[in-house]
Amino acid sequence: MSYQKKYLPLVLGIAIAAGIFIGGKLNFSDAPDRLFTTNSKKDKLNRLIDYIDYDYVEDVNTDSIVDVTVNGILDNLDPHSVYIPKKDMQRSTENMKGDFVGIGVSFYTFRDTITVIKTVEGGPSEKAGIKGGDRILMANGDSLYGKGVEDDDILNRLRGPVNSKVNLTILRKGEPELLNFTVKRGVIPIKSVDAAYMLTEKLGYIKVNRFAESTYREFKKGLKKLLDLGASEIALDLRGNPGGFLHIAEQLADEFLSKDKLILFTKNKRGDVEKSYATRKGSFEEGKVFVLIDENSASASEIVAGALQDNDKGTIVGRRSYGKGLVQREMDLGDGSAVRLTVSRYFTPTGRSIQRPYEKNGHKDYFEEYFDRLDSGELLNPSKIEVADSLKFKTPKGKTVYGGGGIIPDVFVPIDNSLHNETLQYIEQYQFFDNFIFRQLDLDRHAYDGISRRDFIDSFKIDDDLVVKFQDYVNTQTRHKITFVAYNDEVKQYLKATLADQLFGNGAFEEVFNQTDIMIDEVIKLSEGR
Repeated sequence: MSYQKKYLPLVLGIAIAAGIFIGGKLNFSDAPDRLFTTNSKKDKLNRLIDYIDYDYVEDVNTDSIVDVTVNGILDNLDPHSVYIPKKDMQRSTENMKGDFVGIGVSFYTFRDTITVIKTVEGGPSEKAGIKGGDRILMANGDSLYGKGVEDDDILNRLRGPVNSKVNLTILRKGEPELLNFTVKRGVIPIKSVDAAYMLTEKLGYIKVNRFAESTYREFKKGLKKLLDLGASEIALDLRGNPGGFLHIAEQLADEFLSKDKLILFTKNKRGDVEKSYATRKGSFEEGKVFVLIDENSASASEIVAGALQDNDKGTIVGRRSYGKGLVQREMDLGDGSAVRLTVSRYFTPTGRSIQRPYEKNGHKDYFEEYFDRLDSGELLNPSKIEVADSLKFKTPKGKTVYGGGGIIPDVFVPIDNSLHNETLQYIEQYQFFDNFIFRQLDLDRHAYDGISRRDFIDSFKIDDDLVVKFQDYVNTQTRHKITFVAYNDEVKQYLKATLADQLFGNGAFEEVFNQTDIMIDEVIKLSEGR
């Protein structure tokens, strides 16, 4: 199963729907008997469902009708109030919790057989001796190969209670017989910090892909690594980060702000205001900070960027962020499903609401605003960003900032059209890079045994023959004939970064890909005073 490396605007709607939400119990001022008492509006819905259930001429799955009804109600609210059906709750919870129980492998279904891409470092499968390229044929005697086996079936067989055991039958190239491994399932982290490494002798880089329960712990670990390596400046990359938990965003912002600095405040429908302040525990309150954002940075990402910008801490670099200033809370619906309902708005320290309008054109247009920005030229020219003088605010040091639709960066960096053309987006979306590199590695995994991670990142070159092979592979997978003449260098960069990831993991993709990233180049220039 491949995993995401780069983000695409086309899938933003799904990611953004998660938004920010606050865990815990509801604290309504109304008593429960008032909130949930019978009334005519609820009676009407209940009666309609009962009529369909008992009297309608044909059998109908009323559960599906209820799902449609709930979604219909939420469609009349804001775009970020969403329904999570029972079947999606486990995956949603795992994603926000930041871990799951399993055997610790990334896999790819290759010719109807589960093939291990790589094992999680320190995870159950690595400890048991499973390696990249191994074919998992059976789990506890049940076959896992063949055309009829779905990914969900595979996951259900490989996952189970923590510390439970699963017996795996493995086919390994070069071994004359099948191998048997007993793997004890464990807690497997879903990484939210993709990379933490040094860009220069003084500038550390850390990439956060979402704000899950585990994110702050991962961030602290990455930040400590950079400080130990001598970082006196930090580039915090929040590009493509769709958000997550509010309190995790507050904890990250706290690392950079001194005691009693306002991080944000929230306001609900009754006008109740809750303010969040920085504490004394921040470990990077003195050094320079550069926050990288783009049009796909949303919610919790914008909280961090807005808190630092409004407190005159650091420099925001990139393009205008998504523009989500609403806070959701997850509420259990009693049957295993839940709703994430918008319960308040948040404001940056200067009082800005960065929520962009959603009332006029409907949810579909709201989630596709990226294309409006592209058509208007905003992604290439900061003068095309529409701002309202009525939403102008001042930071303590007198810098002008704007509300009404995202965080506008201090230093603008245009979109790199060489990496955001439709062909490369299509290839990345359908995971052709991942699958091709896996197939190449599978031909001879020992070809890279003598190359260290550092030597690979610094010196390894992708030759033209591999690009031609990749082009041929893509053209066997699609009806559209594609040539890479116009962006040969970009394809090489993707191939090298993907190969680095499958060989070394642990941020190798980002370390390779960032070598030609124009926003990273701009941050380095700012750091060096150029």
